[in-house]
Amino acid sequence: MREKITNYLLVAKPGIIFGNLISSAAGFFLASKGRVDGLALPATLIGISLVVASGCVFNNCVDRKIDRKMIRTRNRALAKGLISLKITISYATILGIAGLALLWVATNLLSVVIVLAGLVIYVGVYSLYMKRNSVYGTLIGSLAGATPPLAGYCAVTGRFDMGAFILLLIFSLWQMAHCYAIAVFRFDDYATAAIPILPVKQGIAAAKRHIVGYILAFMAATLMLTFGGYSGYSTFAVATVLGLSWLYMAWSGYDASDERLWAKKLFIFSILTIFILSVMMSIDFTAPVPSEMLLSYAP
Repeated sequence: MREKITNYLLVAKPGIIFGNLISSAAGFFLASKGRVDGLALPATLIGISLVVASGCVFNNCVDRKIDRKMIRTRNRALAKGLISLKITISYATILGIAGLALLWVATNLLSVVIVLAGLVIYVGVYSLYMKRNSVYGTLIGSLAGATPPLAGYCAVTGRFDMGAFILLLIFSLWQMAHCYAIAVFRFDDYATAAIPILPVKQGIAAAKRHIVGYILAFMAATLMLTFGGYSGYSTFAVATVLGLSWLYMAWSGYDASDERLWAKKLFIFSILTIFILSVMMSIDFTAPVPSEMLLSYAP
């Protein structure tokens, strides 16, 4: 029984949930500008995490046959038939409904719609079709992956403004470079499973060019946080250093003697990059003008 419970927990991909928890918090804190609602914050993070978990469980259900072909995933519980598919689908459904219900009660309609859209895109569009049939699957998946921080931000603001758009750009562009690095690192797995991701479909050389391009675009998007007045110059400095370092690592791939090792290092650094940037967005926000100051300047 204990092993089965563990399998049901692992099928929700705790690592991915944790990563999205960090990015969701970053969006929430960025929008809060130091005025954090102590009740809305945990409710928002738990709600988003439940929906992310739902998407991960559904994804495991959809990918169970593909997972058997890949070294990295062949020991997953569903791939090995260790847990019931029917129960797992019910489990995913309950997680999703619970998360959306909590967000409905604790946040606003926009946040709920964003999270629901992310779930539908990830499971319905990406997992069921695009991943198996199109080289553009990663692009579609990146939009779903950007919804947690976007929902965290909109849970506070209740509107889709320039800050929300910048977050969408940052996390979508980051995921493109991040996922292509994984695909190069795990090239044989993706090729064996016949997944038409760009490195497999167009070659590793093409993937390197795309990675460099996406990192450049990611750098520009991160700097928009400061130029747009959403974060301070500390974030600008950190984002610049991280971006240039990540770009240097990506560029070094053109001369890499071991492309798999290069891609693995790039993948690890991408996680470090988005983690540090999320922390900076959480603590280096631009404070709003106090209401008493606004009144003092009133005509």
